[in-house]
Amino acid sequence: MKLLILGGSGQLSGRIAELAMQQGHDVWTLSRGVRPLPPGVHALTADREDDASVRRAIDGANTRWDACIDCNGRTPKTAAQCVEIISRHTERFVVVSTDSVYHPAHKEVPQDESNEHYLTDGGYGATKRLMEECFIASGLNYTIFRPGHIFGAGFQLGCYPEHTRQPDLLAYLCAGKPLRLVGGGEFLIHPIYVDDLALAILDSINKPAAFRQIFCIGGTDVVTNADYYRLLGRIIGCDVTIETVPLDGYLEAHPQYSGHLCHRSYDMTKLRRAGVRMPCTSLEDGLREQVAWLETRT
Repeated sequence: MKLLILGGSGQLSGRIAELAMQQGHDVWTLSRGVRPLPPGVHALTADREDDASVRRAIDGANTRWDACIDCNGRTPKTAAQCVEIISRHTERFVVVSTDSVYHPAHKEVPQDESNEHYLTDGGYGATKRLMEECFIASGLNYTIFRPGHIFGAGFQLGCYPEHTRQPDLLAYLCAGKPLRLVGGGEFLIHPIYVDDLALAILDSINKPAAFRQIFCIGGTDVVTNADYYRLLGRIIGCDVTIETVPLDGYLEAHPQYSGHLCHRSYDMTKLRRAGVRMPCTSLEDGLREQVAWLETRT
């Protein structure tokens, strides 16, 4: 297939590009050209804040793609680029959204796609939902994925305040410093290994049961946030001490963490029934790879 990836230099989009080429696909990427791209891609350069530059890059490629994978769309504006510009060059779109579209006060355990309690506060999750709505209303052949925490090589460790995506987390743990976890890390998390998400996205392209559908997606393991950090400690051979940060009042003081201070686990029955490749990498195996990757960078 000929695939267009909107992104290509990010942790997820770059991995999708690499795995797609390993599968024998011909890959184009659209990025600002600031960060390195996987070797072998056809690089298109544009800023998604500038519709004219996107139009020049897409039209200038003079290519008909089998699918477009949008990894960095965040707003109705970026969705409109797909609808108004890119759809003239492909009929198929796979879009990476987020579980943060759901209102945290109304999430279910496990969460499925039938929940329609969405955030409307103007923040990240609410804006992502507006992006989704543009695809839904467009009539395009879309598939939308809603992952939560993505992990693996290319990502920083940490999934929960006050230790989310912390660059020095390994050194912090090895120094014996206590982890400050809100509510003691009692909420559930359902992380997905980056390759599992990338392969599910690629597998969904030609699955008719995935057309015009939205899927929640997580990995093989659901654990508490505290157990995520305890597992990480076992992997690196360090004891983990947890200091509980009171939950009362924390969200009011830190509204940016609303998507974290709730259970985040997903019912993937719909994804399985659609015949899309299911995640198969355990949290432990994926974290071991992530730790090994980080250790090569120190």
